[in-house]
Amino acid sequence: MLLVTSHYKSPNVTKPWHLAQHNKALPLNDRSVPRVTLGRRYSRMALCCIGRRLLGNAHNALGTPSRRGGALYGSAYRVQEEEIRQKLQGFPGGSIRLVKQDSGIAVMTVSNPARMNAFSGTMMLELQDRVSELEQWADGKGLIVHGDAGTFCSGSDLNAVRAISDPQDGMKMCMFMQNVLTRLLRLPLISVALVEGRALGGGAELTTACDFRLMTVGSEIRFVHKHMGLVPGWGGAARLVRIVGSGNALKLLGGAWKVDPEYGERIGLSDGTLDPEAGAALGQAERWLGGLTGGPAPVIQAVKKVVLSGRELPLEDALRTERDVFGTVWGGPANLEALANKSKHK
Repeated sequence: MLLVTSHYKSPNVTKPWHLAQHNKALPLNDRSVPRVTLGRRYSRMALCCIGRRLLGNAHNALGTPSRRGGALYGSAYRVQEEEIRQKLQGFPGGSIRLVKQDSGIAVMTVSNPARMNAFSGTMMLELQDRVSELEQWADGKGLIVHGDAGTFCSGSDLNAVRAISDPQDGMKMCMFMQNVLTRLLRLPLISVALVEGRALGGGAELTTACDFRLMTVGSEIRFVHKHMGLVPGWGGAARLVRIVGSGNALKLLGGAWKVDPEYGERIGLSDGTLDPEAGAALGQAERWLGGLTGGPAPVIQAVKKVVLSGRELPLEDALRTERDVFGTVWGGPANLEALANKSKHK
């Protein structure tokens, strides 16, 4: 068995739309979107151009932050970001490693073992760079975020925290990390945080910036912010409420409760506990995620985008975004191949 316990059930084979009348015009009502005939002799070049345009509309509706983070705080934030980047550069140590695999699953490693993988200033900057790289990964389908040397992440390096003690600088760092982690969550990849050892403070917040969380036996997630006289500042509180509800979030933040794998599954913070006898945790996480990312990258990315729009946007905006994303895969290579193979009911 891959998992001791898990809310995840192995997905059925993908069921693409059956286009019984696929030679008819695309049923879009928005006049700003060109109508196109999907016969067997359609122009692939024209379809690709339309797909890119529709994807652009979807990105705009979601407000995907740019590399400079303006989408969350507006263009005025760019100057503040440059200021905090210069300060963060003064606190080196550790690294954020990224490996993109042929399977379409990338592995991001938070590495600063001497400090329980706490984020130094330069690691925050590297995280931004890695997210930017993933945003441009056309063949990507999934992402695993984990920590080095058997533990996840213990939040911010206290040396940087002490040096950035001015409230204004603290808010700038907060805004910087909110932007980066929002972009991480909004990646068109299905993401999972693999929690080994301890995920504390900002490390706990990092887990909430992934779509799923898998825990190993003996691991814990703990929002210890109140013991530092703080509240979450990297967006962790807002995301936590959406994951476990306001009542459970109040318990975890107000009580600084330790979340072990069993309790994590009970409240919906964890999506499964890995079996210590089933091999390396990272390999198990890759197999688990592989159950969700089988298929062509454009289709998996489209799945993430429509779910993201449903989670973040008002219903009418989410429906428009879903329509636009649908238009990027309707009549596409994966769709036509499924029709040819009659794979809907396989």
